[in-house]
Amino acid sequence: MHFLPGRHAARLALLAFSIGLLPALLPAAYDPAEAIAPISAPFPMPSLQRPAFADRVVNIADHGAKPGGEVKNTAAFAAAIQAVAEAGGGRVLVPAGVWLTGPIHLRSHIDLHLSEGAVVKFSDVMEDYLPPVFVRSGGIELYNYSPLIYARGCEDIAITGPGRLDGNAAAWWDWKSRETRESFAMGAAGVPVEKRVFGTREAAIRPSFIGLVECKNILLEGFTIGGGPNWTIHPIYSENIIVRRVNVDTDGPNNDGLDPDSCRNVLVEYCNFSTGDDCVVLKSGYDQDGRRVGRPTENVVMRHCTSKRGHGGLVIGSEMSGSVRNILMHDCDFEGTDRVLRIKSRPGRGGVVENVWVRDVTARDLQREVVILNMDYSSDPNAPVDNFPPTFRNIHVSRVNAVGAPVAIRITGLKDSPIQDLLFEDIAITSTRGVIASNALNLAFRNLHLSITKGPRFDFSQVSAATLDDTPLTQ
Repeated sequence: MHFLPGRHAARLALLAFSIGLLPALLPAAYDPAEAIAPISAPFPMPSLQRPAFADRVVNIADHGAKPGGEVKNTAAFAAAIQAVAEAGGGRVLVPAGVWLTGPIHLRSHIDLHLSEGAVVKFSDVMEDYLPPVFVRSGGIELYNYSPLIYARGCEDIAITGPGRLDGNAAAWWDWKSRETRESFAMGAAGVPVEKRVFGTREAAIRPSFIGLVECKNILLEGFTIGGGPNWTIHPIYSENIIVRRVNVDTDGPNNDGLDPDSCRNVLVEYCNFSTGDDCVVLKSGYDQDGRRVGRPTENVVMRHCTSKRGHGGLVIGSEMSGSVRNILMHDCDFEGTDRVLRIKSRPGRGGVVENVWVRDVTARDLQREVVILNMDYSSDPNAPVDNFPPTFRNIHVSRVNAVGAPVAIRITGLKDSPIQDLLFEDIAITSTRGVIASNALNLAFRNLHLSITKGPRFDFSQVSAATLDDTPLTQ
């Protein structure tokens, strides 16, 4: 195992894990009075603060909500939210107990607070989530079943802990094998969005768990969430988003943890992810429809997070046609995830992924590559290929210690769009295979320590201008 001298954060986290002390290194549990530390990033980004709420509390029980998980409390949640909103904002309190409900639609200036011992359990009757609402699903704008928690065009909204949100969504999961492809055809054909109306069992599209559309100043803090129909936390076209001390523990198909989708100014910190898909994954639209909207995801900082399971700790794509830029992940710890960093796209997707920094990360027992940059992602084999190749550029990975992975680094560009301008610095990886790269340009490796058991350290095809400690590896 290699440790990099002078890199105290990564070394200390890895040592702490090995002796069972990692939780002691992390700040204490959810505390609403704890200040949010300033953000230091290699790109302009505001230091985000929690939205302020009026000193007003309304208990859902005062509006007729009944605990026990047998009576649907949809109307009681709506009445409490309306009362607080009309009074000028404040807190809607969910006390201890199990509270069954249909969709919860937030309004501006509302903090939905889940008390210790509170469990909000969502109905598994699909028709409870009608009429259809505007969302983006799989990178396509359309109208579908409401997310379990939904807001559109709101300011200053929050969901705070320390209770639990239970999606109770196993009934939705078998839709995965029969979900319609019609929405993608509509996006490709430019069908007006108002005519893309779904929300039936025949035209099956699973909703997200939390869907926040065109919102500003969002706080998600302290709670545990799991068991949703599809993507778990899905902000869309929103800005100034704080996700902190949230525990995402979820199963089921496509149960990503957090999917900022054409959003800006996002802070993710002190969160724990155990997911059936990607942990934190940045999106910006699918193919033609994503390019039509043309809104990037930009200015995202992920820090002090952990993952125990998931396809990737930080993932970008594959729906990234509106571009993704200005991303920083640092001081994170991953165990058993498939990868640390995963950037994925495919021919025809378009869009640019640029200005990505990953540093001070520890990882163990990864299932696939430590880092993968892939422009030939094949989970969507029926997608059309047109004249819009994606672009990946200006990506920096430094101070990463990883023990146990099949492949250290895999880079797969396209002949007409090589992945370019990559820096890997102060890296120590123990893996089966080393660096595998094709169709790449301007790769720099500095202070790279690889301990591999199979094949060469570098396996290159169509790679130009690669260096190791400033010594050329290729022409």
